[in-house]
Amino acid sequence: MRVQFLGTGGYHPNDRRETACIHLPDLGVVFDAGTAMYRLPAKMESDEITFFLSHAHLDHIIGLTYLLPAIGDGLLKKIRLFGAESVLDAVRTHLFAAPVFPVMPDFEFHLLGEQGEIKLTDVAVLTHQRLPSHSGGSMAYRIDSQKGEWSMAYVTDTSVDGTYTEFIRGVDLLIHECYFPDSRMNLANRTGHSYTTPVAELARDAHVGRLVCVHVNPQDDTDDPIGIPAARAIHAATEIAVDGLEIVL
Repeated sequence: MRVQFLGTGGYHPNDRRETACIHLPDLGVVFDAGTAMYRLPAKMESDEITFFLSHAHLDHIIGLTYLLPAIGDGLLKKIRLFGAESVLDAVRTHLFAAPVFPVMPDFEFHLLGEQGEIKLTDVAVLTHQRLPSHSGGSMAYRIDSQKGEWSMAYVTDTSVDGTYTEFIRGVDLLIHECYFPDSRMNLANRTGHSYTTPVAELARDAHVGRLVCVHVNPQDDTDDPIGIPAARAIHAATEIAVDGLEIVL
């Protein structure tokens, strides 16, 4: 299964990274709909797409407004949105409010509870778990091959608090927010975000395979905004994602 990192930054785009958007073309699934959404139509392999939204902050949903050209050109014929009730309401009543963006696409809205399981295809099952630590909360997602051939999880906009260690345990690929380096841990804790050492310790303790850090601070456009040597000293298979990265599981 291919995992395409279309947007890997947080809060706002910069010259290196657009905001959150992870595409799984083999399943027709996208995690979050940030400013990288304009890249999606060229990557799609079907005229149907399913979004799983972590939460309703603009850097994770603004790209839904970018889909109109693909809809108008016939590239997209069915769009499903999965998310918590507050997230779906924010898309309906705020993002597509008439004074803001007056054209509401024909989305299918699907409500997610606190936790649960969805059969995506004959080969993959998605599970989800609500995370409380970020402002308004966030949803973590995991996908497992039904034959046990691969597994992955997507966790963003949360502090590492131990509540989802078992949820991600043993995945081959963990895509996890790492907004700040350790030197800014106080700000991370105040804002409900993650910083380097706890993210790496989580990957180690949950026995995940590859840790790929996303949603990094866009105000730091250096090659290493999180302190990757410190992370690798804890969990060796750790890297910072860049836009355009593709991983095959």
